[in-house]
Amino acid sequence: MKSRKGTRPEKRSSHVWGNVVIEPEQTASVSLAVTESYSQLTIPIPVVVQRGKEDGPTVFVSAALHGDEINGTGSIRALITENQLCLLKGTLILVPVINILGFDRHSRYLPDRRDLNRCFPGSDDGSLAARMAKIIYEEIVGRSDYGIDLHTAAVRRTNFPCIRGDLSNPEVDRMARAFGCEIILDNVGPDGSFRREATLANCPTIVLEAGEVWKVEPAVVEYSINGIVSVLTELEMVDGLRSDPPFQIVIKKSKWVRASRGGFLRFHVSPGDLVREGSPLATNTSITGVENNFITAPHDAIVLGMTTLPCIAPGDPICHLGFIDEKHKELEKLVKKLPSDGLHGRTSEQLSTNVSVVEPMPHQTLDSPIE
Repeated sequence: MKSRKGTRPEKRSSHVWGNVVIEPEQTASVSLAVTESYSQLTIPIPVVVQRGKEDGPTVFVSAALHGDEINGTGSIRALITENQLCLLKGTLILVPVINILGFDRHSRYLPDRRDLNRCFPGSDDGSLAARMAKIIYEEIVGRSDYGIDLHTAAVRRTNFPCIRGDLSNPEVDRMARAFGCEIILDNVGPDGSFRREATLANCPTIVLEAGEVWKVEPAVVEYSINGIVSVLTELEMVDGLRSDPPFQIVIKKSKWVRASRGGFLRFHVSPGDLVREGSPLATNTSITGVENNFITAPHDAIVLGMTTLPCIAPGDPICHLGFIDEKHKELEKLVKKLPSDGLHGRTSEQLSTNVSVVEPMPHQTLDSPIE
């Protein structure tokens, strides 16, 4: 996919929001009108703006661009109410819910059935989604130098915390590594996505993918806050500590392993697990337990995400694998030494609570046929 240069939105002051002016060392709650209701009522999204003592970069942190992905909303809320950041330089723009219409309906999409995260940079005379995207793009990206957008997996799936970004951009690469996740997925993002268009418009932006929809999961919140603070530390906006993950790997190729037959899954892996080519991912059985087929990894990989729904039809996604070409054995040894009560172990355990993970049967070996 060819890269292109995006159009930078008109630069807006991060300190002035309508009639509200945020002075150095102040925090203010403001609102951004994004659309109108059927009865012509203005519909705003809440924004918290924190300004440091000295000038510096402006960073936005956003969540619920898909309205049902509220792990990020809970993380930003915790950042506001519990973390009490002492901002030394620059400005922090916190947007706990972007897609307010989807959020109010517990839905990924807008009422016009469009995906807001495919409509950037938006337009003045397009669909509801395009018009909202235009306002958000101009008012958030137009005030910012960097961005962090918090997401989860889609419905009936879960993701192990993973940073996604276009690492060919040096500042995206810098932020992605500073965030401190073990896994970084290197890609430019879909056409029309918020982080792709923001980065093209010279506002380097990364995405955290972590957890499930409709939940605020403690380990995901911990990952999110640690990562945000780590990026702000890297940018010298706070006097904090960089997150130091036990390992960090860049994934350039990933694949969803899909079902070839209908059935009922017995899972053998959890999110974040390392798997070797040919190792067991799941067993597909009938609902009475008769084995249909055995599903194995097509490549040395790490489990980026997986379905949480054991009932499958042909073509349904089962497991999202990030391919690892080197250092797999080294990573295996390292991961085995990690404490089970550490963040990595706790996250893997929490994210797999909605699936029954069991050891494969003795006859299911690495030599078993691959689906």
